[in-house]
Amino acid sequence: MLPSEPKIFHGRDPELSDILRLFHQNTPHIAILGAGGMGKTSLAQAVIHHPEITARYGLLRFFVACDSVTTGVQLAALIGAHLGLKSGKDLTQPVLDHFSRSLPTLLILDNFETPWEPRESRGDVEEFLSLLTDVKHLALMITMRGAERPAKVSWSRPFLQPLTPLEHDAALQTFHDIADGLDQGEVDKILSLADNMPLAINLLAHLVDSEGCSDVLARWEQEKTTLISAGHDRRSNLELSISLSLLSPRINTVPGTQELLSLLSILPDGLSDAELLQSRLPIPNILECKTALVRTALAYTDRQKRTKVLMPIREYVHKIQPPQDHLIRLLLQHFEELLELYTKYSGTQSNSGIRNRTASNYANIQHVILKGLQEGHPDLENSIYCLCYLNSFSLITGQGRLPAFMQIPRIFLQSCSARLEVYYITHLFASWDNYPISNPETL
Repeated sequence: MLPSEPKIFHGRDPELSDILRLFHQNTPHIAILGAGGMGKTSLAQAVIHHPEITARYGLLRFFVACDSVTTGVQLAALIGAHLGLKSGKDLTQPVLDHFSRSLPTLLILDNFETPWEPRESRGDVEEFLSLLTDVKHLALMITMRGAERPAKVSWSRPFLQPLTPLEHDAALQTFHDIADGLDQGEVDKILSLADNMPLAINLLAHLVDSEGCSDVLARWEQEKTTLISAGHDRRSNLELSISLSLLSPRINTVPGTQELLSLLSILPDGLSDAELLQSRLPIPNILECKTALVRTALAYTDRQKRTKVLMPIREYVHKIQPPQDHLIRLLLQHFEELLELYTKYSGTQSNSGIRNRTASNYANIQHVILKGLQEGHPDLENSIYCLCYLNSFSLITGQGRLPAFMQIPRIFLQSCSARLEVYYITHLFASWDNYPISNPETL
């Protein structure tokens, strides 16, 4: 029995069209890749119910969810059950014989990462997949977490790129199909929390439909991703969906990958390869770690070649595995050096590159600084210096005064050095034109 066609399906027309073009080939072999919660299963369901596909394959369309099997033999048994074959010790050959004798058939293997991930059985699973693709009139499609395709298969070209978050209009349309009659400003805030990830949009929209935007936004401040993780499977529980990717051997067999992911959880701007190397982080083979994160789609590389993590994944990772203090300290030192260079060369020709690097890390620096603005924190003074530097950058580039900058007087009441207090007051006077001091005598 086939799963139903998705009733709410926006923003994937380009990918759907690309897949249908591949079906113009005789027997396509297609891999739909992407992060958990990105809508891979929904896209596959849209394909299997598309009129062109229905007309071509009729009743010979099979949709097999693979999240209960871990070996090639188990996978063959599962497919055999869908075909109505008699159970046996190993149904590999009976399944192949059935497809070989059949008319043109479409087989979709959903959540294929479950049998493919274990290294001890990956070879057998890939071999079975290869045998399936040897059947000339069997069209094969898999959905799979990550950004790499199984080996031993000649995948149809051009390859589908891993699914990315929805465009804003599609995300908005998806949200309004579930919850309507809402304040647009609050809806935009909700979508920013979801980072346009389809699963997060779906779960948040249903919650908003019952509780309202204001209450959901208030609860998010306290509960974060736990708010939309009450379901019992990967399609109704965001944290469960993310945790399945975190358990991937592709992550756990590369030392340092978890540490890098924890750091990226506090860096909304991500990091470039050059910054990963220049920051002197004590993570072995840091670019290999980055590659592992991208392969599992826990991270992605944007158009500026910066490695980033989507907001829902960042929130969950930061909750269960926040970055260690010594790693944050090294990042703070790296950003402090960058800001000192910007201040030193401000107004010179050589400053344009430094200004661009600072702009690329604007949100990153704010997040790292906030970690150090706690009473008694060993990096408190350095964090305040960085905050003053960044506030100057923010004023010069027309972005206004940083909200965190207004916390400094409160911190001075608890602890500070005279030198730092003088630096802060000097900074205040330097920005007098835009932000006059209301009570200068209090300084």
